[in-house]
Amino acid sequence: MRLSIRHITRYRFDEPVRGIVQSQKLWPADCANQRILSWEVTSHGGQTGAEFVDGAGDMIRLATWRGPLSEVTVEVAGEVETTDSYGVLRDHRERVPPSAYLRPTRQVEANAELKALSAVALKGMENASALDRAHALSRAVSEAIEYKPGETKPHTTAIEALSGGVGVCQDHAHALISVAHVAEMPARYVTGYLQATEDGTPHEASHAWAEIWVPELGWVGFDAANECCPDERYVRLGSGYDALDAAPIRGLVQGATPEEHLEVEVIVSAGQSGQQQQQ
Repeated sequence: MRLSIRHITRYRFDEPVRGIVQSQKLWPADCANQRILSWEVTSHGGQTGAEFVDGAGDMIRLATWRGPLSEVTVEVAGEVETTDSYGVLRDHRERVPPSAYLRPTRQVEANAELKALSAVALKGMENASALDRAHALSRAVSEAIEYKPGETKPHTTAIEALSGGVGVCQDHAHALISVAHVAEMPARYVTGYLQATEDGTPHEASHAWAEIWVPELGWVGFDAANECCPDERYVRLGSGYDALDAAPIRGLVQGATPEEHLEVEVIVSAGQSGQQQQQ
């Protein structure tokens, strides 16, 4: 599938700031699942600096702006050709061992309820394959957390999402990572894009899912929010321990920090139609 993507992130400040420094993880992963046809990241009015590939195989670039600034805009535009590999991440070069992704963070740490959810999902599966166990965990999270926008916040944890029983893709990913960790299966948070509507209607955000390490296959993606594995409708950007670590843009405001207003618009259109999914 050929996907065309436009992603605009705009920050507005109530009072001008002295400067901004950003770490941008906005380039599609270099892997067999997708091929970049064209891609451009524009930091309007800013200066771009060092570019490097981190240990997880993700491209990162630094960008800076000198103030006074009342608004900053970062725009992504490009085309990617994707193939369906049934969720398996193929030919992605990285140096971090899978065991590193057993590390807990505040957003994915498990409590008694998440431990119980993991145990119930895997009951009677002691002799099942790692892949079947991963699918069982994803199904359990899908059933335990109803997709419902507007009920959770960017800082909502897996514990809070499960307790409330509702959330969005970020919450499903955090909960899946948490229950996988309970089962001693390495898991990580992935950011990217999903062609979620046939007509290219703008979304309010990019998409997120989890990857679980399956020894016989490698990293396998699971989108518990949509009850599927990533296919040709998905474009993978980068990964991390949780949403904060994997964020496409991480920034630092210099000087006094006024109230910040964030606007995000994502448009993903395809050469062939797909079924409408939750975003």
